[in-house]
Amino acid sequence: MFLKEIILENFRGFKNQLRIRIDQLTAFIGRNDAGKSSIFDALAIFFDHPLGKIEASDFCVHAEIGDKLRIGCVFSDYPDSITIDASSVTTLAGEYLLNGDDALEIHKVYEFSDGTLGKPKVKVFAIANHPQANGFNGLLSKKNTELKKIVEERNIDAGVDKRSNVALRQAIWKSAPDLELGRSEIQLDKEDAKSIWEQLSKYLPEYAIFRADRPSTDEDSEVQDPLKVAIKQAIEEVQDELEAVKEKVKARALDVANRTIIKLADFDRTLSSQLNPSFKSEPKWDGLFKLSLTGDDEIPINKRGSGVRRLVLFSFFRAEADRLREEHRKGNIIYAVEEPETAQHPDNQQKIIKALQAIAEADGCQVMLTTHVPTLALLLPIDSIRYVRFQNQNDREVCIANDEIINKVVSDLGIIPDKRAKVIVCVEGPHDLQYLRRIGDLLRTKDNSVIDIFADPRVALIVLGGSTLKEWVNQHYLKNVGLPEVHIYDRDELLNDGRYKYQEEIKIVNTRGDGSVGFLTSKREMENYLHIDAINEALRPAVSSDFTFTLTDECDVETEIKKQLNGRVKIQRRSIKHWLNEEAADCMTIERLKERNGYEEIKRWFTTIADKVV
Repeated sequence: MFLKEIILENFRGFKNQLRIRIDQLTAFIGRNDAGKSSIFDALAIFFDHPLGKIEASDFCVHAEIGDKLRIGCVFSDYPDSITIDASSVTTLAGEYLLNGDDALEIHKVYEFSDGTLGKPKVKVFAIANHPQANGFNGLLSKKNTELKKIVEERNIDAGVDKRSNVALRQAIWKSAPDLELGRSEIQLDKEDAKSIWEQLSKYLPEYAIFRADRPSTDEDSEVQDPLKVAIKQAIEEVQDELEAVKEKVKARALDVANRTIIKLADFDRTLSSQLNPSFKSEPKWDGLFKLSLTGDDEIPINKRGSGVRRLVLFSFFRAEADRLREEHRKGNIIYAVEEPETAQHPDNQQKIIKALQAIAEADGCQVMLTTHVPTLALLLPIDSIRYVRFQNQNDREVCIANDEIINKVVSDLGIIPDKRAKVIVCVEGPHDLQYLRRIGDLLRTKDNSVIDIFADPRVALIVLGGSTLKEWVNQHYLKNVGLPEVHIYDRDELLNDGRYKYQEEIKIVNTRGDGSVGFLTSKREMENYLHIDAINEALRPAVSSDFTFTLTDECDVETEIKKQLNGRVKIQRRSIKHWLNEEAADCMTIERLKERNGYEEIKRWFTTIADKVV
């Protein structure tokens, strides 16, 4: 079956029911914590993937008592016929189990009660254009005796095979002057409704999810599981030889044991007569073999670079997914890949995207991926892109990309693919961009000549990522673009060698001689330019208290907040950094910024950028 749509309601950040169109290749792009991974997790729950376990915390925090958590999927290419039992063959259309678009729509629903799972067992429904006329609905959940009684009472049993529930239902429906077809929720838990779902479950696609936050070693299950299967298959092929080895070892061991007992009789004949040699268990041949991967130079994969490890692991992931599809006799497979760009050289990222496109074009395959790198998403067909964003604090929306949406994507996420670009602004993380967006808006309230780096097409913004920033700078990957760069990094704390974390990288940028400029913040991080009053004003409604720590240039603001919140890392499911760089930054004023001695320094960043676009 081919996945056409995903339906989410009251699942994590998705409060109101949302329908997401899925294609052969679908790329979800959005800011961190926008909900991209939640979509993948919802599918893992729907398809009963080992990584998909429903929990009470999966309910939307804004759901009301009595609301239900709903995860649905819409499929095309469903089976032409369904065999309920040895003698009953039917179709989904014939049972009125298709929706108004002639697609199969299945919802899994969990009840929500007092913040916990009211009933841990899922209820499965088909959303269908089904008979609603009195006396002609609910037939799929009736027993054979009940159906026979209906046809006999209506005198429509002539020529009907009363052993077949399918035939009985068809006779009843055909006798109706008007079935009053309409959207109905048909629970698939009783009689033939249950049997039909049991058969349909066999045709669901195999779902394989490759997460971004994984160790990527040869101990990972995606590596070990295929290798274990290979070992098991090889052992089965030489079972006769191994049986001979086992008997030979057994005979030799028993011989030694028997001779030992004979010698024991010289000391205590009674004790020796009570002893009988035996083996505790059969040998476990597969436990004797443990494989790891090494390269041409005998370097274990665990010691290779993170990018190489991730590529090797992804290959094993695909091999294991294909094996499971064959083992479960599934027709289709869905590959869900989180952030394929993770730990990859920029040049390699394009190759990965092309490889994923090729996989999506293979028969029976669908590929979904997530990313927060606009340049990566722009390598894909525009109609495959889904922009996941906050509609408001309580909900999300997923937009199908068009030119307008693409402009919003690149504007929101930081890279403007415009030939008019004159300067590239590089920051460490997405939170830095959110802070600069808000502080830039604030500076323009006093001086409207301050450049709007998010709206000006002459400025291209790039998030380098903390783990790859050094490589971007040292390798100068943006050199071929031919534009000067302005780098703004958090100073962070002093390292053991007496230097700051990115001090060397800033030095490299400033000595290039191509007009590039690098800044280290004079304070520890962007959050240290905030005012404590702005933080309290932003977070007070969420935490119902004020923070009393002293906000200095050197303190770890996030850690200080966590201490007062007794270790909480999120507020209303959003990271503290999220609150600081957005809500708290929104509460800053020129006076507060000057009081924190940040006005002149930050304005100098914007002035430097403006000088590069003239």
